[in-house]
Amino acid sequence: MDKAWTDIKAGLKKRIPAHSFRMWVEPLELHRGDDDDWVITCPNAFSRKRVQDHFGALIETELRRGLGDAARRVSYQVAGRRNGQRLGPEAHLQLPLPSETIRPHNGRLLRKDFTFDHFVVGANNDFAYSASLSLATQRECRQPALFLLAGTGLGKSHLSQAIGHHILDQAPDERVYYMTAEDFSNEMVQAYRHDVIDKFKTKYRQHCDVLLIEDVHYLSGKERTQIELAMTLDTLYEAGKRIIFSSSCLPADIPKLHEKLRSRFSCGLISAIEPPNYRTRVRILQKKASLHNYHVPEPVISYLAAELVGDVRQLESGLNGVAAKSSLLGAPINLALAESVVKHIASQRQKITLEAIKTLVCKYYSVSLADLVSRSRKQNLVRPRQMAIYLSRRFTDSPLQAIGKAFNRYHATALHSIHCIEKGLKSDSAIRQQVEFFRQKLESGKMN
Repeated sequence: MDKAWTDIKAGLKKRIPAHSFRMWVEPLELHRGDDDDWVITCPNAFSRKRVQDHFGALIETELRRGLGDAARRVSYQVAGRRNGQRLGPEAHLQLPLPSETIRPHNGRLLRKDFTFDHFVVGANNDFAYSASLSLATQRECRQPALFLLAGTGLGKSHLSQAIGHHILDQAPDERVYYMTAEDFSNEMVQAYRHDVIDKFKTKYRQHCDVLLIEDVHYLSGKERTQIELAMTLDTLYEAGKRIIFSSSCLPADIPKLHEKLRSRFSCGLISAIEPPNYRTRVRILQKKASLHNYHVPEPVISYLAAELVGDVRQLESGLNGVAAKSSLLGAPINLALAESVVKHIASQRQKITLEAIKTLVCKYYSVSLADLVSRSRKQNLVRPRQMAIYLSRRFTDSPLQAIGKAFNRYHATALHSIHCIEKGLKSDSAIRQQVEFFRQKLESGKMN
């Protein structure tokens, strides 16, 4: 029967998309099989329901094809793991479900909807998805490190957290640490202040199986943190632990980064996520609408996908806005309603250009356009230039290289300017007030 089961899975592999097969069918095992009764074990209750609902009929078809047309009863049961060993269904051990909010052993909560099942795969992200799923499903892999490269709102956090969800689902004994680079830096500073740095080092170097660090470009200029992280990564690499980084720029483009740490980032598999194309945007909207129980007509989905070409967050904003307006007004969701919601989002994006931002910033700080884009590093010009670059990144769809070129700067320098303003937003009320002033001006369209 084991050979028959192997043949059945081989047949299923040809009929199911590769990522779905790896995610749902490959983990299935035959617990018992005789002439009339087959029992298939699933890793957890969530997997069992998914397999029954989506692949049950297909499995029965392959079973009949391989063993004849005689009727056979197929049942699915949960088999858990204890200390890495698979248990039979009689153990009744249910693992944490991917749909639940999971707290890793350290760091931030994993969002309950950031799972592989909720991720929409398209031409823009299929390699990143496959690399993430491969890393999540293999405890011992040749490439234990992954570097997810993407702009804001394109799904790198989703994939990073999906890896954490999947690992904790399959092996709840794994020690998964999920955090941002800033979290790591702050924790290290506190450890030094309270004289517990040895405890900090032990935790990350000896008590961590999977390390997920978001936004590593924020380590720019933090020399002490970079050295500590590089040493931690060396220890984890030697122990064969899995490490996932995410960033909006390549390791080579992060300014003021220690060469040793740059090397550690670069030695992993670098996988980029591009903005979604029209077909992928349609599927994302359909997926989001289904998850939120929104009943959105196909023409409206098509309209939103055509108009909102930025990132996934922009798509979500448009979809949620349409649903909210429909609910509040008691009006049906149609093209007229969608146009009234999207008009503001799309038109403001089109009106806000790099030149408009330059003009607004020059007027506010009383500097000339020539000085703003000059090579001068005078203090009265540095802050306006940093602010203009930050606003360009936040309110336009221009890539970092184009923004840097517009201000006569390399994109690494543009990234440093963005980091300076973002850092100031957390500690300087004057910068917060300035950014809020510019936000209101830009979003209202009143830039004169």
